Amino acid sequence: MRETSSNPPSVMLVLHDVAPETWPDYRPFVEAVDALGNVPMTWLVVPDFHHRNALQQAPDFCRLLDERLAKGDELALHGFYHADDGPTPRTPRELFMRRVYTHEGEFYGLDQAQALHRLREGLQLFQAQGWPVAGFVAPAWLMSEGTRQALRQLPLRYTSTPQHLYRLPDFAAIDAPGLVWSARSAWRRGMSRMISDWQRKRLASAETLRLGLHPVDMRHRSSREYWMDTLRELMAQGREPVTKSVWLDRQLAS
Repeated sequence: MRETSSNPPSVMLVLHDVAPETWPDYRPFVEAVDALGNVPMTWLVVPDFHHRNALQQAPDFCRLLDERLAKGDELALHGFYHADDGPTPRTPRELFMRRVYTHEGEFYGLDQAQALHRLREGLQLFQAQGWPVAGFVAPAWLMSEGTRQALRQLPLRYTSTPQHLYRLPDFAAIDAPGLVWSARSAWRRGMSRMISDWQRKRLASAETLRLGLHPVDMRHRSSREYWMDTLRELMAQGREPVTKSVWLDRQLAS
């Protein structure tokens, strides 16, 4: 479903895979963004990234996230482990999606009960920290039908894929196109730049654009500078930086 509104053009800066382990990658970039002025960000927080970043054991990092909330940023739930540790893939499609496309599609193979248990654990952790949470984003944006059914049972307001936000619990789709890089190798970074430049031109009149950043982007000068330059240019063109929740609120009010 495509929805339109009279809201001003916007940009959403979204940090994926947020965890104690990835904060050193993000820190210089976040500090540079803060220097631009009021640029709220959406942080996709993983409760226990790769089974070695339990937030309960990282009080300093949790205080940092408290500070980001106080600045006007948003925290969203981003899986629980961000690692696909399920049974061996049984079909060629599963093998491709879970072992070739990504090894981190945590919610791709979960049934409803498994997904609901993991989602509730994540929400309980947010609640224990006193963090408001409106959104869930599946690692690699991959969700099983069981995950979709589990999300319908929870007090969350949205989930997302690369091109849409989905209002919960009915999964009503709202166009919210995004740019994302694959920065693991030089040729991937070169291809990502070409694709992102093409998408920016194609989406110049879109109501909003999402910039989906990953820790690996921060480890390479070309990708890191691309995101900073893109953010500056979009803001110079009159796009207002907003969090996902703020943008969704505007959609519902328009």
